[in-house]
Amino acid sequence: MAEPETSSSNNNNKKNNIPIEIVSDEEMAFIEAAYASVTSSSIFARSLSSCCSSSTPSSSPRLHNSSLSINSITLLSKRKISSSCGGGGDIEDALRCVDSRKKPAVSDSFLRRFRKKRALSVTDLTSTEWCPKQMEFSLLLGGKKVNQFMKAGIARHAKLEAEVITRVEVKVQSQEDRWALKLLNFINGVNQLLFEGLTRELPIIGFADDVWMIGVIDEVRMPLTENDHNPILIDTKTRARDTLPAEPQRRNGRLQLMCYKYMWDNLVADNFPSRKFFTYFGLNPQSILCEDLKVLSGDSGFSAMTLDDVVRYYRNTYTMLSPANDQLLLRYEYQKDHSLLCEDKFAYDSEWLKDQIHSCLEFWLGDQEATYVHEDERWKCRFCQYAPVCPANTDSKEMSANTSNDSKAKEG
Repeated sequence: MAEPETSSSNNNNKKNNIPIEIVSDEEMAFIEAAYASVTSSSIFARSLSSCCSSSTPSSSPRLHNSSLSINSITLLSKRKISSSCGGGGDIEDALRCVDSRKKPAVSDSFLRRFRKKRALSVTDLTSTEWCPKQMEFSLLLGGKKVNQFMKAGIARHAKLEAEVITRVEVKVQSQEDRWALKLLNFINGVNQLLFEGLTRELPIIGFADDVWMIGVIDEVRMPLTENDHNPILIDTKTRARDTLPAEPQRRNGRLQLMCYKYMWDNLVADNFPSRKFFTYFGLNPQSILCEDLKVLSGDSGFSAMTLDDVVRYYRNTYTMLSPANDQLLLRYEYQKDHSLLCEDKFAYDSEWLKDQIHSCLEFWLGDQEATYVHEDERWKCRFCQYAPVCPANTDSKEMSANTSNDSKAKEG
């Protein structure tokens, strides 16, 4: 199926103001991966002092001052706005292990080997879409290193979050506590959304296509019109250079936001099988919460003693919501001064998304071996840390060398 189209108003007049440059994918999926790893390991809760104000979406000054013109945006001119296969050996040895590996059975799939008792993240899906072979290498040979561009993206997201959320440290004592905290942060984030019309860094956990998925939505806003109750999902990307993203990067960003809407809408439809949740992650629903979480739940307006209590309040919260808006928004900022490079507004395409998710899950479930990127997108290899050992890259070099030798032979 063809990729979903983006809105194109004013494109002809605006798009040439900023050059389009192909840059490293580290500015895209890997920034989100690094940020997700940081937030997942930090045990913090949202402070309710910022989540339970008495203001409403229509009267919140902050909402009006920072609101986005959803109906008029597309590519805008820049403007200012406030483990490996074995235990040892070198990478070549590990590569030989990867190449000799037979197609895995479902019981030995990447999902079971590397995400057992864990949810598949949205970043896992977008990284697989970017390059399945690179995703395979990252699982078998080790993950990506955090570079300065990724650190800058992490810092920018943290700053945006701090504008609307105050976090307090929570001392969790068990896996049940960790999951309860994720659910409580969602509950408090939704409270903020409903009271103030805006929340950021909202964790979302859902069950879709028989797989547990998790993600963190950059920003959720309530529409400014009274008749529209469908929250707007927004994602902010930071770029090291003041250039527009290449189409494969924009496609990858669209996939990310569509996944969030898919998960959101599944929750709203009450598709959260709690028994499967407890069983899959090996959780005891009657596990007593740590004292910090008991206090946090009380501040949230309900009294929770166990994980099961939190799950029930989680359900009460998401069933109050409407499906996410069909119009999604990607924002691209220049890292140096946070100026806006462009805004990409596009429509949700359920069929395209399902095809993408199905393709990614085939890799994770062991039904499809990792493939290389299409020839037209082999420029990605220039920015990949696994390029020196990737057969796609080495084969291309050998072919170029053979072609060059043949040409010299003919000249001789």
